[in-house]
Amino acid sequence: MTMTTAAASTTPSTGSPSVAVATGPSTGPRRALDWRLRFGFLSLIWGFSFLLIKVGTQSYAPFQVTLGRLAFGTAVLAVAIAVKRERLPRGARTWAHLTVAALLLNALPFSLFAYAELTIPSTLAGICNATSPLWGMALSLVALSEDRPTRVRVAGLGLGFLGVLTVLGAWQGFSGLDARGTTLALLASLSYPIGWIYVRRTLAGSGGSALSMTGAQLFLATLQLAVVTPVFTTFPARFPLLPLLAIAALGALGTGLALLIQYGLVTEVGPTTAQMVTYFIPVIATAAGVALLGESLTWSTPVGAVIVLAGAALTQARRRA
Repeated sequence: MTMTTAAASTTPSTGSPSVAVATGPSTGPRRALDWRLRFGFLSLIWGFSFLLIKVGTQSYAPFQVTLGRLAFGTAVLAVAIAVKRERLPRGARTWAHLTVAALLLNALPFSLFAYAELTIPSTLAGICNATSPLWGMALSLVALSEDRPTRVRVAGLGLGFLGVLTVLGAWQGFSGLDARGTTLALLASLSYPIGWIYVRRTLAGSGGSALSMTGAQLFLATLQLAVVTPVFTTFPARFPLLPLLAIAALGALGTGLALLIQYGLVTEVGPTTAQMVTYFIPVIATAAGVALLGESLTWSTPVGAVIVLAGAALTQARRRA
């Protein structure tokens, strides 16, 4: 659902979490479970993340949901790092950059989405998440001199934001739209590409493995929320089970396990194929919100979502050599 990058030589422009190891398909031994099945499972995990956020915020404060999510996710990655005997990143400079990356790619967007879903449906949050490639395209034109625009990519940018206006019902004057919640969700989606660009400029080529760098980043994000949460929330007087399980699943599955799955996908089939999971997330998020939470759906939502995804796909088109 959300982007968690480790240091890499390239940064994908997707709205889904990624370890961004920037490698080609692996030549190592094949895994027991076909990559297509893991790709489908990853799509489901991230697609359902918005539903889990909505369920969690029904009983817990947004910062508490985010803290729990990060803590469970960090625990899963910590186990993986221990099993693989990965070495944690070294150097104060690397940890300083990871602290900023943790804020931009984890603590901030996760919290913004949690606050957004207090007032907007999970379906809308999922679609807002799909705008990350559009923000990334727009920012890269300014911040990354090597990422030159093409007519197709610029057209995709315009088409994508036309889709956003369709989802939001611009022709009706945005009637019935919760401006605050929608703005928070869009800001969360914007935070990801800002973080990607920062990582690309500061951590690319740092030498750490994607797994250890991502684990360290999640750990730092957990510390950030551990400091912030007590300041803005009070300790829960009770712990409703279903929302608590939703937070645990959001962290252990939607953050920790999901990153491990994508780590394997990027290594096996390459980042270009792995990042295609982005385009399935809003579809699953919408279906889950409507079917399980009873959220309403007007024609403009799926139509606008299709336009957003089409525009996002065009922004990923590369110039042929």
